[in-house]
Amino acid sequence: MKKIVSPINFREDRLPPGQHWVDHLIVLDIAGPPSNIDLNKYRFKIFGEVEEEKILTWDDILDLEPVELKADFHCVTRWSCKDVVWQGFHVNEIKKLVKINPDVKAVMVHSLDGYTTNIPIEYFFDEDVIFAYKLFEKPIPADNGYPLRLIVPKLYSWKSAKFVSGIEFLKEDIPGFWEQRGYHMRGDPWKEERYSV
Repeated sequence: MKKIVSPINFREDRLPPGQHWVDHLIVLDIAGPPSNIDLNKYRFKIFGEVEEEKILTWDDILDLEPVELKADFHCVTRWSCKDVVWQGFHVNEIKKLVKINPDVKAVMVHSLDGYTTNIPIEYFFDEDVIFAYKLFEKPIPADNGYPLRLIVPKLYSWKSAKFVSGIEFLKEDIPGFWEQRGYHMRGDPWKEERYSV
């Protein structure tokens, strides 16, 4: 299994401004995790600005090349957790599955509970971005995003969507759930991009 350590862990300013360290992930969500998820019926849809959409089963996801990511985790509510270890597959696996329109500017991540969040394409296809199905070598707990969670270490954690059910490639960067409610369109912790100006 390929192991990745996020470059953010080696920054001299490892702790972004306005943040404090905590010793475990704090669970925050809108309405709690979806109930009764059946992995035999789970589907992951790749659609939007692609030549042909693709739908993956859970077995398809497990067949993708596994990776491990160690990365600090930064929440917009001002806490950060060091060296969180996730296992899953790197986003570059998506490029092997679909042909993406060269005009794509962003990705909209869709979740089983209806949550969405937008990510600029240059952040989505970064060296340390993965779709995770394990947290510290165990299946991700329901409250942390079971069965699949996107992890984007260089952005605040609301961009690391839980309960992911699909990704939509977009020609324009449009706001997702929290972005429609005043959160920043990008969310860089070192620039304190918490809210839209």
